[in-house]
Amino acid sequence: MTTSALEPLAGRRCHHPLNSLHATHYFSPDLGREMGALGITHPRAVNFATRAAALGPVGAGAVTAAFYNYRHDLVARHVPAVWSVADPADVLAARLRAVDATLRRLLGEEALDSAEMAEAAGLALRAAEACARGARPLYSAHADLPVPDEPHLAYWHAATLLREHRGDGHLAVLTSAGLDGLEAIVTHTSTGRGMTPTWVLATRGWSEDDWNAAVERLRERGLLDGEGELTGEGVALREDVERETDRLDLAPYEHLGAQGVARLTALSSAFARSAATAGAFPADLIGKR
Repeated sequence: MTTSALEPLAGRRCHHPLNSLHATHYFSPDLGREMGALGITHPRAVNFATRAAALGPVGAGAVTAAFYNYRHDLVARHVPAVWSVADPADVLAARLRAVDATLRRLLGEEALDSAEMAEAAGLALRAAEACARGARPLYSAHADLPVPDEPHLAYWHAATLLREHRGDGHLAVLTSAGLDGLEAIVTHTSTGRGMTPTWVLATRGWSEDDWNAAVERLRERGLLDGEGELTGEGVALREDVERETDRLDLAPYEHLGAQGVARLTALSSAFARSAATAGAFPADLIGKR
């Protein structure tokens, strides 16, 4: 194990491209095709089944709790009914096929067969060795899955472990900060780095009235101003949330060491840029409006 001191924010900077690489399949037509072949066709059912399958055939309550920022009645429209359409094991296999097709299309065969991809997989898997299971349901469920043999799929698997590990910790911090699921989204969107309201309302089950009510609650707390922008107190709260999330997510990156983290960040950033350039994400996904 390497114990080199990390630079501030090194883990967060490494997480961002890993998270982007993981997320490519959510917007991929390959996922819709593979899930459609199982009989799962509604976009929300595809999303819930794909991400929750590692948990097994759980009910709506478990999915709402683990996902945090979806309206529960939307989840309940599709879960647990989706498990009567396809078994979680079949969903997981379909997801991996979709990821394989997506990465081949976005990155190309040369990148998938490269020494850099194999190196990225090794580094990310090494970092994931230090992830903790306690109070991290999505990470822990994915940690029970086998590591794929192909380097690009092993890399995606490790990126998923690191993404869900940070995400589970992040939800604990949001709860401690007194931000419910929609308030967390509204404040993130207000930073300019979260999903646009249009995408949130289209995918999370919330209405405009729900959004406006959350905005009003945040104004009453002094976190948003009259224009819906973060106040100084709101900016400070978001910064505190990210710093505490960093602290809870530090172990994998300390385990990998400063040199390994820097190298994994560089490799992951290059792959993430290539995927984005190839059209992995909708152009209107991120922003305040």
